[in-house]
Amino acid sequence: MRGADVGSAPFCVRAGARLHWPAMSARCPISPPAPRRRRARALALAAASLLAVDAAAAATLADRARESGCTTKPVPMSSALFKCTTSTGAEAFFNVPDGRSEPAPSKGTSAPATANFPRVDADTQKARDDLRRKVLADELATEEKLLADARTEYGNGAPAPLAEEKADAERYRQRIEHLRQSVQLHERNIDALKKELGR
Repeated sequence: MRGADVGSAPFCVRAGARLHWPAMSARCPISPPAPRRRRARALALAAASLLAVDAAAAATLADRARESGCTTKPVPMSSALFKCTTSTGAEAFFNVPDGRSEPAPSKGTSAPATANFPRVDADTQKARDDLRRKVLADELATEEKLLADARTEYGNGAPAPLAEEKADAERYRQRIEHLRQSVQLHERNIDALKKELGR
């Protein structure tokens, strides 16, 4: 039956053609996917679920590195993905749930505060805050000037049409819409800057 035309049903094509099986099964008498493909698909799903269970069971970076046969220290590739070199010289990649390098602490214990955490003295922090406030105030003044200019150009929604817009009403409407959006943008920026300055 392979390669031959299948019946006279509408939309039927050669049996060997690539079709979306569920969509065509009602219209065409095409045999279902080969058992080998179904078996391969089932094996792939089983392997994926085993890998997921295995990844969830390994609690630490050291456990996963040991399981992968790493001979070098694992190098983080992302928050949960690590890479190392095995004894054969091949690179091994593995995931660590939550990117933990150590087992999670029990609920009864608290993490100790880091003694060498960098601290900033009060004068330095005050200088930084003053600089931040000055930059925000400068941005606010600029935005207020831009808002005033945009409102003047917008003319309460009825600016004078330009020469090329007198014959083209759509072009005039688009310019009015652009000016309205510009006014709204500057108003939002001013609100955000005032909120930042209020902190």
